[in-house]
Amino acid sequence: MVARDGPGGLIADISGVPHLFGGEPELRADLHARLERVGLTLSSAIAETRGAAYALACHGGGILPEGTVQDGLARLPVSALRIGSDVAEGLSRMGLNRIGDLASLPRAPLARRFGTGLVLRLDQALGLQPEPISPEAEAPYFGVRMTLPEPIGVQADVMAGLRRLLDRLCATLAGHHRGARRLHLELHRVDREIARVEIGLARPMRDPERIAALFAKGVAEVDAGFGIEAMRLVAHVTEDQPPEQIGGPRIIHEDDALADLFSRLGNRLGFDRVLRLLPAASLIPERSFLIAPAAYSEAESPPPHRGPDRPIIIFPPELVTTKGLGQPGHPPAQFTWRRMSFNTLRADGPERITPEWWFDDPAWRSGLRDYWRVETREGARLWLFHTPQAPAGSTQNWFAQGEFA
Repeated sequence: MVARDGPGGLIADISGVPHLFGGEPELRADLHARLERVGLTLSSAIAETRGAAYALACHGGGILPEGTVQDGLARLPVSALRIGSDVAEGLSRMGLNRIGDLASLPRAPLARRFGTGLVLRLDQALGLQPEPISPEAEAPYFGVRMTLPEPIGVQADVMAGLRRLLDRLCATLAGHHRGARRLHLELHRVDREIARVEIGLARPMRDPERIAALFAKGVAEVDAGFGIEAMRLVAHVTEDQPPEQIGGPRIIHEDDALADLFSRLGNRLGFDRVLRLLPAASLIPERSFLIAPAAYSEAESPPPHRGPDRPIIIFPPELVTTKGLGQPGHPPAQFTWRRMSFNTLRADGPERITPEWWFDDPAWRSGLRDYWRVETREGARLWLFHTPQAPAGSTQNWFAQGEFA
């Protein structure tokens, strides 16, 4: 029997097993060889008790022969007993640094001073108190099936059967406080062929009506052949979902409607292709946002706005051709962008942005940028910048990087 022991440990009851490997040293060596081949680093120990094996594994590992638990643990620090750091510090202040210092002491004074937890861990490690190993329960299976008395083939009949399956499945999910993220529907035809329909959900869900609507398109494309005689529905990917208030009128909240939209788009386009923008802590325009799949991220409110407005559209810098040298330190009065000529009506700026020195971005190796919000007589409202460190008289140091609404 094997069980998890903390975030990075396993505990196994190997009673009656070592002789199959030639003995305890051979069993331990085989375990190390297998785990090291897959790139894991480990420390292991074999002892009569769970507490003794844990203590020894945390302090070098090894094997304690039968009947040598007390002597083998005597040299280890008291922190190896799986007690809190405050208890270990209290014992150390009293000069009780090793497990051997505690083994012969009366238990009642220790319990009064440091609590019953210390006494329990000490006696479990020494084999005076039992500490059985219980394997973890198998993960619940979220699947339902239905055998039909007569074959069906009409989409409405298949959807009616699916809704019955969803009612049962969602009730099971609710009982375990889980929500489905991916579901798999199998339609068993009379000719022994199996048609499959699979959907994903943008967030955990156990609402039969909303899930059934996402299956409609896939079910409509199924070839029923000579009829479908059995149906099987499995939620093979689930996540935690707390209980919800039930009863009263059914209300679809704004978040639910948005999740349904992401689910529909994700099933058609792929969930990795439905993206959302998230704010990022950077003044550099290209790094002021992150792109993340909408189904696997939560919306975030933008940080409080400070400073000048940003354009509604940001794109890579595009060269602006100026006409004449213009007034130093001001946007050009006339310029050409995307083969269109513009005349500056009014401008607001500059906003100076410096490169982030901790990133080696080739686009920002030219140095400082002075950004201007330029409104043109032709109606376009552009976000222009120039590089002050460019050679004097150059007409190739103005760029457009955004467009305002």
